[in-house]
Amino acid sequence: MVRDPLTGGRAAAGQPRRGFSLRFISEAYRELQRVTWPTREETMRLTLMVLAVSAAIGAFLFAVDMVFTRLMDVILGVNQ
Repeated sequence: MVRDPLTGGRAAAGQPRRGFSLRFISEAYRELQRVTWPTREETMRLTLMVLAVSAAIGAFLFAVDMVFTRLMDVILGVNQ
């Protein structure tokens, strides 16, 4: 027999534990109630920050790509 870590009791090996799904859902729901959720303002501010940083990194990578493209064109003698 294998000791059931959730109940401390014994469960036969290979047998599903009864009530495990309901207990899991109940515990997950209780845990979600304890979460400190961000306010609407915090969510908007952080979302805009992520979008701004993503746009800045995208613009930087675009500029670097353009520089290397022009550099390779000069080295290979393309478009001259």
